[in-house]
Amino acid sequence: MARQSRISTRLSASSLVHLGAPRLADLLIEAGAGNANLKRRLRLELAAEAGPAVLALEIDKRLTALAAARTRVSWRKRGELIEDLQAHHRMIVERLAQDAPAAALAVLVRWFDLYPGLAARVKDTKGELVVAFEKAAPDLFTLAETAGETAARDLTDALRRRPQDYGRWIAAAGDALGPDLARSFLASLDAASRRTPAGRNLVRRLADRAQDLDLWLSLVTPEQAGSPDIAAEIARRLLAAGRVAEARAALEAALSPSSMNRRWTFGRNPRDGAPRLTPAWEAASIDLLDAEGRRDEAQALRWDLFERDLSASALRDYLARLPDFDDVEALDRAFAYAAVHPDFEAAMNLLMDWPAHREAASLALARPREARAARSMAADWASRLVQRFPDAAHILGYQA
Repeated sequence: MARQSRISTRLSASSLVHLGAPRLADLLIEAGAGNANLKRRLRLELAAEAGPAVLALEIDKRLTALAAARTRVSWRKRGELIEDLQAHHRMIVERLAQDAPAAALAVLVRWFDLYPGLAARVKDTKGELVVAFEKAAPDLFTLAETAGETAARDLTDALRRRPQDYGRWIAAAGDALGPDLARSFLASLDAASRRTPAGRNLVRRLADRAQDLDLWLSLVTPEQAGSPDIAAEIARRLLAAGRVAEARAALEAALSPSSMNRRWTFGRNPRDGAPRLTPAWEAASIDLLDAEGRRDEAQALRWDLFERDLSASALRDYLARLPDFDDVEALDRAFAYAAVHPDFEAAMNLLMDWPAHREAASLALARPREARAARSMAADWASRLVQRFPDAAHILGYQA
């Protein structure tokens, strides 16, 4: 009886080894004949074996071809193009950067230089091209950290040439762009870099990474400072730096509608004439009261926000600052308030998401007409209540 082979037919690296190099090479040539991306990948691998100079040249040839192309890329070809871009990106950061970090950074900057041309000719309704470049952004700055000062000049020049794109990629880079590197970029950018909105945004993002609060503040325009959300962001940063009085001034800049902040105001509150402000501004104002030592006022404002919006976050913040056992009494008071709140759906959302399912069921039973009229979330509420509170689920329209 013939001896049974132990070679597996399941595709894996270990099983394919048994085919031998010549047979695998033939199969790859055959597959590459109908797959342009595979053919390019094989050439890249051969170039990498030949050395960093040959690999850099091979990548550069492809980048040059992509930069020169003018043909529109349809949605059918978009995936193939992005796969090609990602393959070259991986070869830069995983292979070329290991042996020649300075050359890798120069080539990677050229890879990022493809973006404007590609964005103009690739049909990208899903934003896949944008995501591909944003995901690669951390590698750009990680490599700049190791490539040396001379090599990093290529990246500085790129920032200067295309501030709008690099402003986006700095935001996407996260912690890969550290304070020291950000400071070096700032030192290399002249005053002309700040004359356009895109340039100011770039420098502001660099100032943020460099932890230079005063520079960041200097780049906020008066109109932006009048936005409640931006005023809240300014105040948050100032509070973190212990500059409490300046934080108050920043928040107050959004209180009085003017020619500088008209676009940011949302009308006046009919009860007291005060401007309608955003949740971010209100949260910052509470933090400010705490920083000023006005903790009772901060707590009162948290409760006011809960009562106004049935805000779960405001209620949790309020309860977290109460002594033991006082929070239980306060929570009961909050649920009782929700039970008679005129906005049935807001009350149910609060109770279901807390979660306080017993109280939510009681609300549905106590206000059946409103429960039957609540259609946007009724099915979800009913399915979550049906096991323990079937009567309430039935009112909400539960169907088995």
